[in-house]
Order: sequence, then structure tokens, then C-alpha cells
Amino acid sequence: MSESVATSPIRRRRGRGARERILAAAVELFTRQGINATGIEQLASTAQVSKRTLYVHFPTKDGLVDAYLAHVEEQLASAEPAADSPGLSARERLLNIFNERSPGARDPLRGCAFLNAAVEVPDPDHPVHRRAAQYKRRFAERLTDLAREAGARNPETLGEQLALVYDGAASRSTALNTPTGRYARDIAEQLLAAAINGEPAR
Repeated sequence: MSESVATSPIRRRRGRGARERILAAAVELFTRQGINATGIEQLASTAQVSKRTLYVHFPTKDGLVDAYLAHVEEQLASAEPAADSPGLSARERLLNIFNERSPGARDPLRGCAFLNAAVEVPDPDHPVHRRAAQYKRRFAERLTDLAREAGARNPETLGEQLALVYDGAASRSTALNTPTGRYARDIAEQLLAAAINGEPAR
């Protein structure tokens, strides 16, 4: 599924700057083991920098988490050319969002980085939680725009329904470590047909 975390660590190269190595370590560790389980010492060790250097580039862990989420968002956007291809219909572009990406055979499924961050940082006023919520709102708005373009009678409702299906599938995949995107796409197709053609969802 296009918005699920399928983030690969930034590839490190000899001579690469400290900030980039720190961000690479954050992507690797936050994705694999979570935000709260990852400490500053482990981040510094993985990035091969001192804690002092880490704090020069990211004075707080919250700032590093924010940079991590920004990186994930950029990576997801750059990995979705098919979903946004002008050669596809709005319906096809909408359903393509539900295509599931396969991580490595041994990689645990980590679901959505933004949902995970919102759970790990539950305070709705916290900057990390606010960034996660903002991304999820934009995601639903994107679905709404595509639903409107596809001819849905109530695109706002359909957009929220599809966002709920997507996020539910991402969370279930994380809990069970089993891909659920195929089922989510099936539900999305049924909801889309009902919204456009008036066909009852099966």
C-alpha cells in the first residue's frame, strides 16, 4: 500500500556528512524498532557520531523525529509516480494507492510511520503528533480529490471512508505481520462503485 512504511534506510557513503548519517540512523532505527525504543546513544552509535555532534544538528529528539517523518513523506511522494500518472483514470489512480508494497521477506511489517508516531506520541498538542495528524488529513484530502474526479456523489464521505480502510489495513498488517492490502483494495473498489454507480457494497 502506497502510504505504508516501506522506507529503506538512506544509503551511507564514506565521507557523507554527519547530519545525513544521523538522519539515516533515525530512518533505520525508528522504522525497525520504533521511536520510544530508540535512544540517543544508539542513534549516535549507528550514525558514527558523538552525542555532542548529534545535538549540534538536532538539539532535541523531537526535532530528529520531525525530520524523520519529513523524510518518510518525501520518500513516499517520490515513490508514487504510478498513482499520480496522468495516463490513468481517476478511478485507477485512486485504487493504485491501495497497491501493497512488499518489504523484504524477513522484514517485519511496520505499517504507517505517521500512525505509529501518533501512537508513540499520544499528546495531540505535541509537534510530532500534530505533524502525523496533518499528514493523515492531507492523505484523506487527496483521496477526496480523486474521488471527486472519479465522479463520486459524495467525495468527502468517500475520501474519509477510504482513508479509514487504508489506515485500518496498515494497523492490522502491523499487528499481524501479514499483508492486508489486497482486502483493503477490494473494499475500496466496492465503496467506489457504490459512490459512483449506486451499487450496494457487497
